[in-house]
Parts: sequence; structure tokens; C-alpha cells
Amino acid sequence: MKKILILFAVALIGFASCADSKQSMTITVTNPLALERVGEMVEVPMSDVVAKLKLADTAQIVVLDVDGQQVPYQVTYDEKVVFPATVEANGTAIYTIQPGTPAPFDVVACGKYYPERLDDVAWENDLGGFRAYGPALQARGERGFGYDLFTKYNTTEPILESLYAEELNPEKRAKIAELKKTDPKAASELQKAISYHIDHGYGMDCYAVGPTLGAGVAALMAGDTIIYPYCYRTQEILDNGPLRFTVKLEFNPLVVRGDSNVVETRVISLDAGSYLNKTIVSYTNLKEAMPVTTGLVLREPDGATVADAANGYITYVDPTTDRSGANGKIFVGAAFPAQVKEAKVVLLSEKEKKERGGADGHVLAISEYEPGSEYTYYWGSAWDKAAIKTPDAWNKYMAEYAQKLRTPLTVAY
Repeated sequence: MKKILILFAVALIGFASCADSKQSMTITVTNPLALERVGEMVEVPMSDVVAKLKLADTAQIVVLDVDGQQVPYQVTYDEKVVFPATVEANGTAIYTIQPGTPAPFDVVACGKYYPERLDDVAWENDLGGFRAYGPALQARGERGFGYDLFTKYNTTEPILESLYAEELNPEKRAKIAELKKTDPKAASELQKAISYHIDHGYGMDCYAVGPTLGAGVAALMAGDTIIYPYCYRTQEILDNGPLRFTVKLEFNPLVVRGDSNVVETRVISLDAGSYLNKTIVSYTNLKEAMPVTTGLVLREPDGATVADAANGYITYVDPTTDRSGANGKIFVGAAFPAQVKEAKVVLLSEKEKKERGGADGHVLAISEYEPGSEYTYYWGSAWDKAAIKTPDAWNKYMAEYAQKLRTPLTVAY
């Protein structure tokens, strides 16, 4: 009788173990590089999670690390569970997804459409901010072609909404207009107090874009001539935190080799903890293969640049809008998961400089775009008043980022 009871107990334990295994999903993340990967986002299709855990439509999940502590996660617009994984060099890390009530997570990556500021779309994470210019700016005749950026330091919290609110504050704007008539000095002081072009302790916009590729816009090329895109035509925010911001931008038709019906679409994503935005570019109605380039505008003809096609990255040290050095230096860069055909510095003629708002040229990374395909690359920036202090440190970050793109983490479950 005792043996029967023991066997029954073992059977119950086995049944419970099987039941438990159905209610959890073990995720093994493997790092094939001899570089530690810290806080790198991994993705698991939500459909696989639902199937494995047999989840009801209203069920919630948690992601746990090896110590059983909750890890922040997000379900993205394209139905992926994304969460940050840390994996030692040539190592593996184990995570678990199971039913449960998630703890509240801080919003780290987020953004907003600002119709009140000429249709800007601006977004940020814990390390920096960016923006793309919209149709109202184009309608006004301003020539802002490339990506703009906002520096950030002394905080990891979102700051752009408050920066925009101060910059556009209608009462203070009205006060400035009145003071200009009676007290220009006071008007100037109030203008500085609300401007996001002035550092008030958390970061600023001190980057010049104009009619250039700015901080990493991609563009088709006809021979050696860049076919500059203008401002976006429509925008749709697809993800808005806590860990990933994603926006889809569609542009007015370009004239490409006499064809005026080529439409560019970009899907831009910024993850928490990354200096770089992932961008997927496609061109509809393009009839033949063409070169496509990603560019970083140069504001000094002899500025510090890296153009490394073999290792898949380009960088530039930007002097900011204050050439006295008071705003420090901005490090900009782009990295490429696929092979780059050519990377080089291209300086502008005196005539072209006038057409490009005084820019000296671009650092370009040139690839080939096939009709119907997608061109994927990563671009972004850092500031020497924040964590990355030197060009060498930035170039190391970019070189390692490109390595990671070309040797991604593997996810098994």
C-alpha cells in the first residue's frame, strides 16, 4: 500500500511539473561575440508566447531574469515581446516568460507629434532625443531636410515634452513680444529662459541641420548626386514606450531619373539604452536599382571623421552651433548590418555650400538599393557632456555596435 501511495505521489509531482512547464516559457539568449551585451533588446513573437502558455485574450505576462526578478518588457505594434537582455561575452542568459501581473515600468523611450511646432515629430530615450520635420515647416519654405537631435544629460527621464512646452509657451511668447517694444534686454533674457536652444541643465538643441542629411538621413543617389528628401508628408506613431518608440513617416513623391512617382517610407525605432535609432527605408514605384547613401553633415571641412566601409560604420565630431566650444561636442554616427559598398567624406564646392546652408559636406556610407527591398541602418548621437566623453570612446561604441548588428544575439525557446 505504501508503494502505491509513493508511486501516486510521484505521479502527481510529475503531473504538476508538466502543468507548470506549460505555464512558463524559458528563453535562452546566446551571445556569439567576445563582447559583453548589456541591456540589448531581444524579441519574441507574442504569438509564440500565447501558444506556449495557452493564454486567454485577457491574460497578462511577466518576464523574469535568472534570479526571478521582473524585467521590463513591451508588446510592440508588430506583436513582439521585447525586453532588455544582458549576456556576458561568449555566454548565455536565461529568462522566463510566464503568466502574471507585471510591475509598473518607467517610460524610457517615447515621443510625440507637435502640430503646434510646425508638425515636428520628436522622440527620446534615456540617452538623447531626435526629431523629424513635417509638412508645416516645408509649407513655410524652411529647408530642413535631415534629422535633428537633442542632447541630454543629468537625467534619464523624458524631457522633450517639457522643453517644447517652455519653448512654445504662449503667455511667455506674448510677454517677449511686449518687452521687445519697451525693454529689449529683458525680452532677450526671457527668450533665453524658455529656449530649448539654451542648456538649462538637462540638455538642448545645439545641432544644425538645414538643407542637408543632418544626423543620418538616407537618400537615393543619381550618380554622385544626392536626391535630397524634404520633410515628411504623413506620420503615424506605432509604439510609444515604455521601452521602444516607433514612428512611420511617409514622404511626398521624389523625382528620380525623370520619374515623379517614387515614394519613400521610413519606420524609425528607438530603444531604451541605445544611442542609435533603427531605420527601415523603402521606396515604392522605383523601377531600377540605385545607390542609396546615409549621410552625416559636416560643419568643418577638416573635422574628425571615420568612414569605415569594411566594418560598417561612419562617425563625425560635430562642433555644435556654438563654435566657441561652450556647448561641447556632439558625436554623430551610423552603423550598418549589411555590407557597405563605399564610405567616404565628400566636401561641397563653394556654390554647393551656399545651397546647403553653409555646410561643408557629408560623411557618406553608400550601398545599393533594389526595388521592392528594404534598406536598414542605425543612426544616432552622443554628447561629450554626458557619458561618452571622447571621439575614441564614440568610435569604439560605433565599431562594437556594428559588430553586434552583424553578429546578433540568438534567441531560443
